[in-house]
Amino acid sequence: MVSLETPVCEFDKPAVDFTLPGVDGKTWSLQDCAGPNGLLVMFICNHCPYVKAIHERLVRDTLALKELGINSVAIMSNDPAEYEEDSFENMVRVADEFGYPFPYLLDESQEVAKAYGAVCTPDFFGYNADLGLQYRGRLDESRKEAAPEGVRRDLFEAMKQVAETGRGPAVQIPSMGCSIKWRD
Repeated sequence: MVSLETPVCEFDKPAVDFTLPGVDGKTWSLQDCAGPNGLLVMFICNHCPYVKAIHERLVRDTLALKELGINSVAIMSNDPAEYEEDSFENMVRVADEFGYPFPYLLDESQEVAKAYGAVCTPDFFGYNADLGLQYRGRLDESRKEAAPEGVRRDLFEAMKQVAETGRGPAVQIPSMGCSIKWRD
């Protein structure tokens, strides 16, 4: 398992459109997912310890962002042939187990992850109402285990600022996680 950090935010880079199947049986596009004040696009998976450590916080923060007009979507781009835990059936199970309040989509071709430049799980892309990139950082101090209670909620605070001003913070701490499992 390779641990990687995300690159620096490319402010105002447009969100890439997609059409992907969700664990809810629907097909979702970028426009279907976007909220009135923005969109958080998350690349996650089921097997990664960095993602497992933040499930509850991810649900908490995406629910709070929805109240601010920022919707969220999670995309799983790993090759499930390498990790059975990342199969579509297990995506359905995990989304149900944690009560994901956002669409959880399968990027089987891995083309969406490549178009976004996703490198790890979790990898967060926060967009404003115009779907221009404003945040490419971490959720909080969590790594392979959840950070202590009360730590700064980096992603939530950044996206709250985006909802209020349309702009993300100038200083962002990169997300860290397992490398995306690319097909050969």
